[in-house]
Amino acid sequence: MTYCLVVDDSSVIRKVARRILEGLDFEIAEAEDGQQAVLACTNRMPDAILLDWNMPNMDGYEFLMKLRTMEGGAHPKVVFCTTENDVSHIAKAMDSGADEYVMKPFDKDILTSKFAEVGLLAA
Repeated sequence: MTYCLVVDDSSVIRKVARRILEGLDFEIAEAEDGQQAVLACTNRMPDAILLDWNMPNMDGYEFLMKLRTMEGGAHPKVVFCTTENDVSHIAKAMDSGADEYVMKPFDKDILTSKFAEVGLLAA
């Protein structure tokens, strides 16, 4: 079973993502911000991370930079999930090691497509 960490400061977004991804046979863990996500990754490195950009304490970009330096941190497929839609944010995320980018709001079809594109689901 694919283990996915959902990182978002919105409990509603985490709940929606959990429901969708569990329906796709993912095992889910949650974190409210980048600091909690670092701790979660220290305890168990996920196969995939659905990552918000704007969060308190440590934002998604800072977390991604930290993740990629951690032992095993090159492994997880990272899908940014955010309201930031300008080209510079997308380019910054992809240049920093994100594998895909999803705009909020999202639905099951969008997440299925993005996780298939990074090789974690059959297309």
